Amino acid sequence: MAHGYTQTLCVRFMERHLSTFSFALLVVGYILYLLIGAGIFSAIELPYEQELRQELAVARQDFLSNNTCVSDARLEELLVRALEANNYGVSVLGNDTSRNWDFVSSLFFTSTVLTTTGYGHTVPLSDEGKAFCIFYSLFGIPVTLFFLSVLVERIMVLITRRPVAYFHRRWAMSKSKLAAIHATCLGIIVVLLILIIPAWIFTSMEKDWDFLESLYFCFISLTTIGLGDYVPGETHSKQDHPHPHLYRLAITVYLLLGLVFVLVVLETCCELPQMRRLRQRFYKEKVRDLDSETTNIIDRDQMNEQLTDPSDHMTDQLPVIPSVSEQAESLRQDSNSEPYTPASGSVNGKLR
Repeated sequence: MAHGYTQTLCVRFMERHLSTFSFALLVVGYILYLLIGAGIFSAIELPYEQELRQELAVARQDFLSNNTCVSDARLEELLVRALEANNYGVSVLGNDTSRNWDFVSSLFFTSTVLTTTGYGHTVPLSDEGKAFCIFYSLFGIPVTLFFLSVLVERIMVLITRRPVAYFHRRWAMSKSKLAAIHATCLGIIVVLLILIIPAWIFTSMEKDWDFLESLYFCFISLTTIGLGDYVPGETHSKQDHPHPHLYRLAITVYLLLGLVFVLVVLETCCELPQMRRLRQRFYKEKVRDLDSETTNIIDRDQMNEQLTDPSDHMTDQLPVIPSVSEQAESLRQDSNSEPYTPASGSVNGKLR
């Protein structure tokens, strides 16, 4: 008996705190995912980093050996200055004639800042530019998020909600299954249109990129990670891009449109009934766990659903008024059934 009672208490305790345990497992799983990712990246990239460091050290020693008039300290000073300039998007190469702050390049910079992509290849050089970047982003990022949310919501109506509702009525298929099929097809189409095809185009436009590097750039950019290790249009040869401004403008439009469609796919997946049921496992939504105001609102809604229409009660309580034809028929029946009785004060049908 005691063992069964204890087991029952444990089951009730688990059911009562199921969402808390699920959320704790989610946190632990996410932390493990971070640790596993860090370990894998370290195991893959650390040997390449050590090899690159050795190659640079050998190249530096060869340069000093072949140019004895250059001291190691002067070379170190030159390299530090060149790397600092490169961090600000300015190259020390002699054939670099591109400008980072013409109008089209500045437009590309503002789009990457407001969408929080932030490649980091071009940054403000002056204190005035840094201060304006703070002010510009402070208002621009919320406005951009609001604009994207409104745009995504309108697109969702056209390419997600209406098609799902239409085929649900036409095919009489389960709405959850139909939504899952639609989300899968939409994801495949978007991946093809904004990842695969653009990556193939970048492979032909950027001579130093292979398909994997182009696909890597598209994914890193459209997910707003923006590492900045690959930025299109940064080549120093005019033969590769005879119209660099038009090329940079086309990339800006592609990034904005691609980001919108990525958000559409994510929102479509988040609205799936399967995803909603999965999210409900990690938070409480019982009435007793809500605040008092929300609880009162829910209680009132439930009472209103249980009550019938007030018009029905009024109909039951009020007397039924017969129609004119019914009243006439009732009077006719009364005149035929009751004989005529002379009024009082008359004898033999005559008045006194």
